[in-house]
Parts: sequence; structure tokens; C-alpha cells
Amino acid sequence: MRATVCLPTYNERANLERMIDALAGVLREGDRVLVIDDNSPDGTGELAGRLAAEHDFVDVLHRERKQGLGPAYLAGFSRALADGAELVLEMDCDFSHDPADVPRLIAAAEADADLVLGSRYVKGGRVGDWGLIRQAISRGASLYTALFLQMGVKDPTGGFKCFRRRVLESLDLDAITSKGYAFQIETTYRAKREGFTVVEVPITF
Repeated sequence: MRATVCLPTYNERANLERMIDALAGVLREGDRVLVIDDNSPDGTGELAGRLAAEHDFVDVLHRERKQGLGPAYLAGFSRALADGAELVLEMDCDFSHDPADVPRLIAAAEADADLVLGSRYVKGGRVGDWGLIRQAISRGASLYTALFLQMGVKDPTGGFKCFRRRVLESLDLDAITSKGYAFQIETTYRAKREGFTVVEVPITF
């Protein structure tokens, strides 16, 4: 299954080239990276264009302005599906998500999962150098969200994911209105509501 990693950027010039190099080391032949840049004032979009010219697995989607994480991902999903991706991943460009974990998410999706979540809060997952208060707030928010929405997942707010194509095609992407990190909750909730299998893979954030 060919995978596309959607990588939204806004002022990520310091990280983008290192991230592309890291992904080049873990992606399979035929997999792609789609940089979705929201007209970054620091020149990230121009750098992305240069990297796309240098690497045949890199594409760039230039957007006119910053509209939030949700709309950026939705634009990326539509482009990835139009380009024939069977698996669509989302991850951050700042290395809070480890590129070395990408093959594990892909493997889980190719096994029996419709949606794979890189999870901080299942056994084996962890958060790096966060303080105790920040960890408590994050865990509390995840627990509250999961219980309130009866989602049955431990990390509904995480943003490291792998969707099978059929999940995104079944969801009404135009109806998703969340712009910030609530986008992560909404997409997982909608996938669960449609009966898709969601699997959590432990990661270090």
C-alpha cells in the first residue's frame, strides 16, 4: 500500500530539510511526502519547493494563508487521495513525532487497522520532557474526551496518525469544522462512529 505523509508547515524552515532527510531514510519505494505550507513568512514554502525539485518523493501544496491545522490537513488529505495514496499519515514537522515510528504505523494499518494512532498513553508510550503539570493536563484532557465521547481510545488528542484510504473516503471531510487540535478528536470520533477499527501504537512524544 503506497503511503503519503502529510506534513503541515508554518514557519518550519529550521526543521523541514532535516525532517525530509529523516523520512527519506524510513519510507519505502513509492511512498511520498506532501508538505502543506500555509504561506510561511520565514520562507518554508520556498524551501519546500526546492526540496521537491531535489527529491522525487516530495510534493508541495502551497496555501494562500494560515487557516488552522484542520483545514491544512483536509487539503492535504484531498491531494493525497487524488494522487492515489492508499495510506495517508499526518505528523508534525518539529520532531515531536519521531520519523522512525512511521514504519510502525504503516505496518499496523497494513495488518488489520483502519486508523492507527501514535499513542502516548497506551502501555509502552510516553511523553518526553514535559513537566508534571503539563502531563497531568494532557492526560486529563485525553481521559475526559475519551470518556465523554465513549471513543474507547486512550490518546484521542494525538496528531500522529495513519488512515486507510477507505476511512477518509467514507468520512464527510467537508463537514469537519474543527480548525485546531480538536480536529484530531473529531476525525477519530467520526471514524469510530462509522465502525472503523482503530488501533493505538505506543510512541514517545
